[in-house]
Amino acid sequence: MQPDNLQAQQQFHIRQRVRMMVNQYEVHAVAPDGSEGGLLAFAQQKRLAFKEQVTIYTDDSKQQPLLGFKARQRLDLGATYDVTDAAGNPIGTFRKDFAQSLLRSTWHVEQHGLPQVTGQERSLPVALLRRFVDSLSWLPYHFDFTANGQPVFTVVKKWGLRDRYVVEIQHPQIDRRLVIAMAVALDALQAR
Repeated sequence: MQPDNLQAQQQFHIRQRVRMMVNQYEVHAVAPDGSEGGLLAFAQQKRLAFKEQVTIYTDDSKQQPLLGFKARQRLDLGATYDVTDAAGNPIGTFRKDFAQSLLRSTWHVEQHGLPQVTGQERSLPVALLRRFVDSLSWLPYHFDFTANGQPVFTVVKKWGLRDRYVVEIQHPQIDRRLVIAMAVALDALQAR
């Protein structure tokens, strides 16, 4: 999908594919009835890389990259991830706030021309259960991303056997590619 058409989207469904050796994610549009619509993007996490890296393609043929994100540092608990388009041009960045994330996962997202966006797990009890009771790490979660107290986007992990997410965008200027990168990262990087 072209970035202009992608920017018009207000909601996405993201579904993780079950694979043994690689994390893969399908990003779908939302049909008028709220069900999963057409494929917008396909993400694959690079395995065994020195720096964490995910490439997001226009479809599951993996022929045309749409965007990607890559850690600046290796094995850093508060690493910054650069999000770039297919040509390598910067879209924005995100990073985990390690200190804040000890109790409730917190992320910071930056896009040129917009104020810093901060995303945090909505429920402290669910966040604590997911951290301290290993058998409950599968619990669904809800992240609210805001800037200056105003909603920018949300990511909600749904109940189910496979990881599924609903992403809703409230801010018209936030780059949808940056939102997709952050939503995929919540699954791919959350346990780090």
